[in-house]
Amino acid sequence: MADFNELNIEQMIEDGFTIMAEELELGDFSESTQNTVQDVFPILPVRNMVMFPKVIIPITAGREKSIKLLEEAQRNNEYIGILTQNNSGIENPTEDDLYRIGTLAKIIKIIKLPEGNITAITRGFQRFTVKNFTATQPFFKAEVTKLKDITSKKKEEYAALLENIKDMAFKIIELDPNIPAAANFAIKNMSDNEDLLNFISANANFSPEEKQKLLEEKHLMNRAQRCYELMHADFRKLELRNQIHQKTNRELDKSQREYFLNQQMRAIQEELGGGPDSDVEELMEKAKKLRWSDDVETHFNKEINRLQRQNPSSPDYNVQRNYLDFFTELPWEKYSKDVFDINKAQKVLDKAHFGLEDIKKRILEHMAVLKLKNNMKSPILCLVGPPGVGKTSLGKSVADALGREYVRVSLGGLHDESEIRGHRKTYIGAMAGRILQSVKKAGTSNPVIVLDEIDKIGQGVHGDPSSALLEVLDPEQNHSFYDNYLEMGYDLSKVMFIATANSLSSVQRPLLDRMEIIEIAGYTLEEKVEIAKRHLIKKQQEENGLAANSFKLGNAELKHIIDAHTSESGVRGLEKRLASVARWVALQTAMEKEYNAKISISKIDEILGVPRPKSLSEITGVPGVVTGLAWTQVGGDILFIESILSEGKGNLTMTGNLGTVMKESATIALEYIKAKHDELGISSEDIQKKNIHVHVPEGATPKDGPSAGIAMLTSIVSSFTNKKVKAHLAMTGEITLRGKVLPVGGIKEKLLAATRAGITEIILCEANRKDVEEIKKDYLKNLKINYVNRMSEVIELAIEK
Repeated sequence: MADFNELNIEQMIEDGFTIMAEELELGDFSESTQNTVQDVFPILPVRNMVMFPKVIIPITAGREKSIKLLEEAQRNNEYIGILTQNNSGIENPTEDDLYRIGTLAKIIKIIKLPEGNITAITRGFQRFTVKNFTATQPFFKAEVTKLKDITSKKKEEYAALLENIKDMAFKIIELDPNIPAAANFAIKNMSDNEDLLNFISANANFSPEEKQKLLEEKHLMNRAQRCYELMHADFRKLELRNQIHQKTNRELDKSQREYFLNQQMRAIQEELGGGPDSDVEELMEKAKKLRWSDDVETHFNKEINRLQRQNPSSPDYNVQRNYLDFFTELPWEKYSKDVFDINKAQKVLDKAHFGLEDIKKRILEHMAVLKLKNNMKSPILCLVGPPGVGKTSLGKSVADALGREYVRVSLGGLHDESEIRGHRKTYIGAMAGRILQSVKKAGTSNPVIVLDEIDKIGQGVHGDPSSALLEVLDPEQNHSFYDNYLEMGYDLSKVMFIATANSLSSVQRPLLDRMEIIEIAGYTLEEKVEIAKRHLIKKQQEENGLAANSFKLGNAELKHIIDAHTSESGVRGLEKRLASVARWVALQTAMEKEYNAKISISKIDEILGVPRPKSLSEITGVPGVVTGLAWTQVGGDILFIESILSEGKGNLTMTGNLGTVMKESATIALEYIKAKHDELGISSEDIQKKNIHVHVPEGATPKDGPSAGIAMLTSIVSSFTNKKVKAHLAMTGEITLRGKVLPVGGIKEKLLAATRAGITEIILCEANRKDVEEIKKDYLKNLKINYVNRMSEVIELAIEK
């Protein structure tokens, strides 16, 4: 034996290298008196290592129990029993967390480390098995039975096997740069076969579980055979790793470098519990928590098998993994419980929104049917109205009233069909459509989904998104909505879709047919005042960091802001004006200036600027000027139609960016005047010798439609007769060549626009009476409405005597 006295124990600890006891000349292993008389042994639990007989191993102890055990054992010159934990992750093991077979050991030396831990140099003595634990505090103690190894009767075969183990050890040392060179020297100088076997078993790169199995094997021949098999497998891994390493060094192109890194990453992932196996296990765990049909489960199992067959380093693996992640995150057959307290729902809707009675009534009806039937297809509603009337925010209130999740999908500017139906998963960057993504985000299969700005969908080179919505918004089809990414049907029949639009003119007819249209008109002056008092003022005070009593606006002041500083159907402009007032108050507060919390009308004009004129009398106070009513995408509006005569040959000129239908209305009006000039008090000579110019101001704005027909005829008659049209009078209606007045649409919006503009008298077609009767009487309390059938009645009512 070589002399190893000069070997530094601290260096041995640093290298993590264990050696045989006799090579350090640390004494004989014959049973000492202490070992013979000691009946109960302190038990030291260790992690990620296994102690073998006649092997010296440094053990670093950090646990308080372990430190106490080692110090007391050294002080009493006691042997200790070393048992390996069956789960290295447990910090405070119990009896059940320890293997029952271990090794008795002697403490040679204890080294105290700076951070408070200690390292004990221990040497193995003999295998043992625990009979029973006698104590757990302050550390484990146990009665043990010593175990003896059974030597092989086939001496030659056993010796040959040990020679093979020795040769394999030299090969592994040569391939593995992490093994210290001293190991090679130590193995060469070992003559005892049992010592060699224990030394290699303790130092080889085996898992703690495999080392424990080797320790528990009582037949030395079987232990040697298993050790050789494990060494052979380890050698093959090292060979493969070195081959990959050498190949990477020879050919450093990008793909091979990535392959090598992926191989190493996979090995690291497997060591840490990651990798493809853990991916599959994670997905299977997710799947166990989901409820789905047999067809969905069959499809999932097919896709999970496909994932297992793929190489984790290939791009297709990530595509498949992302697909299965999305698949398991969908809320299959998971529904939130609807709230059937209709009275409470009504209070929620009334608190969040003032007015909007039609939509509130429809939601309450749906809840009533749902309560009675307990299962029904959700309605698909389309809220149509000007901006700022609360269409989008109404969806959130509906979700709150029903107790459902709420998701908003903005469709404005969408021009790709795949945004609705999803992409096929084979494409790079493929993902599901917005509908299924919204369902996933909601976490339930029956949310309220608001399809915002459905009239703003575009049509591009990648298909028509509005056509893709036909299946989504059809109650007879959406129970099996097919998304290209999901590759199978998904039930959307329990989803409550609420679409919003400013105008239905750009929405295709089949899509309109699938929705229940609810028109939301603009707010009256009184409604705007209530909305401002209940919601908008509080909101602006909070957003600008002001106290609730920082400023006050009475009814008169709010009406002044609405009349003199806004002109809209909704309340967005009103909110902006209130925000200006709130910012002015914030400035005064920040500068510590005194101000009157009750804001006056004069102070409002100082903050918001010059108010717009209220009266139309100056504009319409000359012959030839008539106030008409128009419908626009942002609600109702008024427009002025002007006509003037000049010397000429009876020509008609029209300006103001008029559409074809509007120009035809002016032509029809002139032809009617020519045919009925006697009844209208107009001479034929004037008609033949006067040129007529009809103009509609705001020439940059396109205008079209037949509803200005009676206003144009009235304007031309006013010019020819040189008589004024009544002030504060407006009209809307289509005319025919026979002088008959026809009904037009958008009556509610037009009448609300008239009240905002200070109009007091309206002329409508008799057929529009039913539209007016559907409007709340409170909206029309300041309007006098005249119903007519013929143009002669219009002239009689409109032109001053």
